Amino acid sequence: MRFGFSYVGLIFLLMLFIPNFMWTKNKPEGYDGLTKNENRILLALERVGEAAVTALMLIFSSNDVRGVDGRLAWLAAAFVLMVLYEIFWIRYFRSEKTMKDFYGSLLGIPVPGATLPVIAVLLVAVYGKNPYLFAAGVILGIGHIGIHLGHRKEAAGS
Repeated sequence: MRFGFSYVGLIFLLMLFIPNFMWTKNKPEGYDGLTKNENRILLALERVGEAAVTALMLIFSSNDVRGVDGRLAWLAAAFVLMVLYEIFWIRYFRSEKTMKDFYGSLLGIPVPGATLPVIAVLLVAVYGKNPYLFAAGVILGIGHIGIHLGHRKEAAGS
């Protein structure tokens, strides 16, 4: 692990944050009602994970490309997942923006808006040999994916 600004981290975070900012004006009807019943433990894990992942993605230059070797496959796989994440958002923004559109799977991946970026972070952590980023990604995943699986279940029951 090496300290220093990570351009890979910045690119990943921009791929994550830009569609999320757009989403704030394009939420599916009824979404805000789901947030009232969120598990407080999962919410705390999500918030801690979000803050930690954001910081750790940016402050470790070991996340950046260091040359061509077998380890680069981890970073390439993470990038592919982030491209799929962008495809998820394109599909959502072109849809009628219903709960079904938001929580529908992508290529069999459940809650892809939560799952894809979390797995991508874990792969970047493996590439950068960064146990702190990996731990932050696990914490984020438990909270974020857990919350959205709960939302999906609750939305399907209503």
